[in-house]
Amino acid sequence: QVQLVESGGGLVQAGGSLRLSCAASGHTYSTYYMGWFRQAPGKEREFVAGITWSGASAYYADHVKGRFTISTDNAKNTVYLQMNSLKPEDTAVYDCAARRASSGCNYCPRNYDYWGQGTQVTVSS
Repeated sequence: QVQLVESGGGLVQAGGSLRLSCAASGHTYSTYYMGWFRQAPGKEREFVAGITWSGASAYYADHVKGRFTISTDNAKNTVYLQMNSLKPEDTAVYDCAARRASSGCNYCPRNYDYWGQGTQVTVSS
């Protein structure tokens, strides 16, 4: 069992930055893979970034590559998403998720086993 709690969302002006946190509790294994997803109103949930707990492997969606950075703090069981150069189109509910295996599709929401409650990110123009 894994519980995920996100924080750090809010309102920011275009070009600004935010750092989202995802604190995990429960029994976390080294084989777990962590991902950040987002969903805007009326749109399907989409993959943002993913990482192993060790931080040795990371992957980004094309639309955030170069602007967002995913990282881990193993001592705190926390995954971060540093978001820079934010754009209005980044506005969405951001949600972290965990899956128990790294094989297969890591950017597919259906492969993830645990989800947080989501945190709202709003970018104004």
